[in-house]
Amino acid sequence: VSIPIFWFGLLLLQFFCLKLGWFPASGADTWVHYIMPGMALGFHCMASIARITRSSMLEVIREDYITTARAKGQIERKVIYHHALRNALIPIVTCAGGAFGFQLGGALVVETVFSIPGLGKYMMDAINQRDYPSIRGTVIFLAIAFSIVMLAVDIMYAFIDPRIKGQYQSKKRGK
Repeated sequence: VSIPIFWFGLLLLQFFCLKLGWFPASGADTWVHYIMPGMALGFHCMASIARITRSSMLEVIREDYITTARAKGQIERKVIYHHALRNALIPIVTCAGGAFGFQLGGALVVETVFSIPGLGKYMMDAINQRDYPSIRGTVIFLAIAFSIVMLAVDIMYAFIDPRIKGQYQSKKRGK
């Protein structure tokens, strides 16, 4: 989690391209070219989401309703997936939504490190050439994309936890 994305990308290039020769160092011709950039972007968020999932599950697993479900004789898989994970999903979804914003920022750097033609490389080239309309356009596009993802996260809360949906329905009925 503490390694910056550009540094991790350079380490991946050093090891997998130069030492082992498994992957190409740059470009975007085939699907093989996207493995290392995907690893560079994905490992940071994977680690933070795994940490949040672990702490959230440890918190939920100590609740009384989990003990009751086990005492009723339900199989452990059903207790974990149906009862515990469902109630632990709110912080996980929140972390995943925030990680999307980090991914957008990281994509700018990763596309530059791996020489992938994309929105990130376009924006970095626009910054270097001081092309202000292009910079504004890409920033607005990224802000809208992030806002849509955060709206989707908020909507997902209602599907994950029925109590949240019930809050809005009870206010609607009272009027």
